[in-house]
Amino acid sequence: MRKTAKLGKYIASAIKLGARDAKVIPARGVRIGDWVRLKCKFGCGGYGRRLCCPPNSPAPGETREMLKGYSRALLVHSTKQEKIGTMVAALEREIFLDGFYKAFAMGAGPCRLCEECAEFCRHPAQARPAMEACGIDVYATARRHGFTIEVVRTHQDPQHYYGMVLVD
Repeated sequence: MRKTAKLGKYIASAIKLGARDAKVIPARGVRIGDWVRLKCKFGCGGYGRRLCCPPNSPAPGETREMLKGYSRALLVHSTKQEKIGTMVAALEREIFLDGFYKAFAMGAGPCRLCEECAEFCRHPAQARPAMEACGIDVYATARRHGFTIEVVRTHQDPQHYYGMVLVD
């Protein structure tokens, strides 16, 4: 497959892997907020405990710089948090093997591949940082591209999770 090929086939791959929806978006449409990692630090029990979580994940400034090296991203929507990480890792691999050597995935929430992280990751082929761990404003990014996401107030509220594969 040529590297200039369209990315539409990966939307179908995402759906086949269990995504509710997926969309190819411009990388410049990804929103970053310096405040986002504060929500990890003050509100998430995974902060500092996981290799994919802050302070181990790329900081917002690093993420801004990294995004400059990409033109597109595949934004993936799921209603199951535990599935989004495995989906984007599988999509990253598929996209990479099709010749997009810069493909890089980001999931949602703390990595749950192991009970506890070891000194070095035991699952480097699957573990990826969460979008929010890298400073990405998931709400603004998803909404900007026509996806649904709202604050979950009760266990009965619908939940929406997003992952992304950067592509160029």
